[in-house]
Amino acid sequence: MAHVKNHDFHILNPSIWPFAGSVSAFVMLFGGVLWMHGVTSLMFFAGFVGVLYTMFAWWSETVAENKAGDHTPVVRIGLRYGFILFIMSEVMFFAAWFWSFFKHVIYPMETYAGTEYVAPNIHAVDAFHLPLINTLILLLSGCAVTWAHHALVHGNNRKDLINGLAIGIFLGAIFTVLQAYEYYHLLAHEEWQFGGDEFYSNFFMATGFHGMHVIIGTIFLTVCLIRAIKGHFTPEQHIGFEAAAWYWHFVDVVWLFLFFAVYLWGQP
Repeated sequence: MAHVKNHDFHILNPSIWPFAGSVSAFVMLFGGVLWMHGVTSLMFFAGFVGVLYTMFAWWSETVAENKAGDHTPVVRIGLRYGFILFIMSEVMFFAAWFWSFFKHVIYPMETYAGTEYVAPNIHAVDAFHLPLINTLILLLSGCAVTWAHHALVHGNNRKDLINGLAIGIFLGAIFTVLQAYEYYHLLAHEEWQFGGDEFYSNFFMATGFHGMHVIIGTIFLTVCLIRAIKGHFTPEQHIGFEAAAWYWHFVDVVWLFLFFAVYLWGQP
C-alpha cells in the first residue's frame, strides 16, 4: 500500500548536501587564507567549485520537491520565514560597513600608527553622473521584477512574467558593467587605491559587496526566468520567484542608502 501523508509538513530524506556544502565552504575559506599568503589559489577555487555544485544540486532537489507537491502551505510559510531571516542577516552585514563608514567620516582618526594622520587628496565622485544613472537603472530593474510578480499573481500572465524578468536581468547586468567601468576609472585615472586609507577601504568594501550581491541577484533572477519559461511557477506556488524578488528589492534599498550616504553625503 502506498503511504499517505496525514500532515502538512515535509519530512526530508537524508541528504549529503549539508555536509558537502560545509566541507566545500571550509576548503574555500582555508584556500582563501593560503591564497592571501601567496601559497596557492588552487584550494580556494576547488572549494568554490564545490560550493557552486552543492548549491546547484541542493536547490535542484528543492525544485523537484516543489513539483512533487511537498511544498504545502505550512512548508511555504517556513520557507518564507527562513528567507526573511537570511535577508535580516544580510542587513546586519551591510550595517557593519555603514557603521565603519560613518565612524571614519564623522570622527576621523587624528593619529595613524603612532604618527600624525594626513588625509589623502581624494578625487570626489560626482554623484549626479554615473552613480545617479546606476541608481535609476537599479530602480527600473526593481520595477520590472515587480511587474513580473504582479503579472504572475494577478492573472497568471506568462508573457508579462517572462518579459519583466528579462528586463530586470538585463538592467541588472548593465548596472554591473557600469560599476566595473566606474572602478576602472577611479583606479586607473584617479589614482584611488583598494587599501591604505579608511575612505578607500569603506568605499570599495561597501559598494563592492553590493556589486557582488547584484551579480548574485541577477543569477537568481536568471534561474527564475528559466523556470518561468518552463512553466514552473503558478499564482499559488512561486516561492523561488518570491524569494528572488525580495532579494532584488533588498539590493535596491541598500543601493539607495549607499548612494545618499557614500556618494552624496560622505564624499571628501
